[in-house]
Amino acid sequence: MLEKNVSLSEKTVFVTGAAGFIGANLVMRLLSKEKNIRIIGLDNLSDYYDVTLKEYRLQQIEDVARRVSGTFFLIRGNIADKLLINDIFDKHEPDVVVNLAAQAGVRYSIINPDAYIESNMIGFYNILEACRQSYTRGKRGVEHLIYASSSSVYGNNQKVPYSVEDRVDNPVSLYAATKKSNELMAYAYTKLYGIPSTGLRFFTVYGPAGRPDMAYFSFTNRLREGKEIQIFNYGNCKRDFTYIDDIITGIIKVMQRSPNPDENGVKYKVYNIGNSRPENLLDFVEILQEELKRAGVLPEDYDFEKHKKLVEMQPGDVEVTYADILELERDFGFRPEIGLREGLEKFAVWYKSFY
Repeated sequence: MLEKNVSLSEKTVFVTGAAGFIGANLVMRLLSKEKNIRIIGLDNLSDYYDVTLKEYRLQQIEDVARRVSGTFFLIRGNIADKLLINDIFDKHEPDVVVNLAAQAGVRYSIINPDAYIESNMIGFYNILEACRQSYTRGKRGVEHLIYASSSSVYGNNQKVPYSVEDRVDNPVSLYAATKKSNELMAYAYTKLYGIPSTGLRFFTVYGPAGRPDMAYFSFTNRLREGKEIQIFNYGNCKRDFTYIDDIITGIIKVMQRSPNPDENGVKYKVYNIGNSRPENLLDFVEILQEELKRAGVLPEDYDFEKHKKLVEMQPGDVEVTYADILELERDFGFRPEIGLREGLEKFAVWYKSFY
């Protein structure tokens, strides 16, 4: 069960990771759709990938903010900075908190595990503590905490599609372990302190101005440079690609309806947000190169086969991701609808104009 829809107009919303791919798109949509919304954004603009992209997204946000009634205020900082987080909650008293800041990437968690503990564990703990204190300081308290989880929590589960009812006790990367830990931490704080919280397990989010470490973006960079691309598990992988606009629609629908107490009195939910249509990686790269040619990123006579190499599975990877979104559909009447070719076409057109 869920609470009734609430308007986000006139609300103060705190978005961490506001210069990130999902965060920036969420901020722009909220500014465009919600009257007099006040958005406080936090981002440390880390150099995990090209900071130019993050600055580009922030410029897009500024362009939107100039045309609407809402306001956006960016704070540069790290969610692992407890004093900073407490200060933001004290000064701005957010009604709704959307925690999207995290150290992303499965393979990078093998190289630099410290970054994942700092951001995904300590940082999220700081957010939870600040939400708790918003109740205990005699203020109105946070109405709803929404936070990013990941399809990575399913590990190598053999049952597909992945359901939120499935056991997720066998992560195959530290990144996945931190995201599962976030769900457990949120449940504990919801049960103890009554903070309504909703976790969202995102499935392979892609689109214009996305993360360069994602396959569709890194493949494009390498193909444009005439370099070889590696397709893992010899192409025997499937991914549930979800276009960014669908992800943002889902987040906002969740923001507007916090969970009712469950049978144990806990206002807590977790949802999958995925296209629920897994695509074979070989089909994916075929569509990608076709759209890159159509957009003029690659020449029409580009010999894709000469730049493709099939390799073994990498540590931390899984063979398939496939979202069961029945609960999302049931509770919100929503399912992602943008297909892979349409999404990659939009990405290719953006890439051509940006680079």
